[in-house]
Amino acid sequence: MYIKVTAKRQVTFPARVLEALGAKPGDRLELAEGPGGYVLRVRAIDPTRLAPLRGKLRRGQGTFDLEAFRAKRHARALRD
Repeated sequence: MYIKVTAKRQVTFPARVLEALGAKPGDRLELAEGPGGYVLRVRAIDPTRLAPLRGKLRRGQGTFDLEAFRAKRHARALRD
C-alpha cells in the first residue's frame, strides 16, 4: 500500500487503515519511533480534558467567548 505525500507534506490514510487503528473523527495519531521503524498509534480524545467547558456552553444562553476562555490560565493538561 502506498500513501502519497502532498506538497504541504500532508497524507491521507485509507479508511480501512483508520478503521483498523480504531481512529475516530477528532482523534490524534501518534507516530513513535521504535527499534524496527515507526509505529502509528491512536490518541483518542480524553473527555476529562473537556471538563472546564462543562456549564459554559448552553443553548439559548448567548454565545461563548472563545478568546476570553483562551486568555484565562488553565491546567497545562488542557493545552495541546
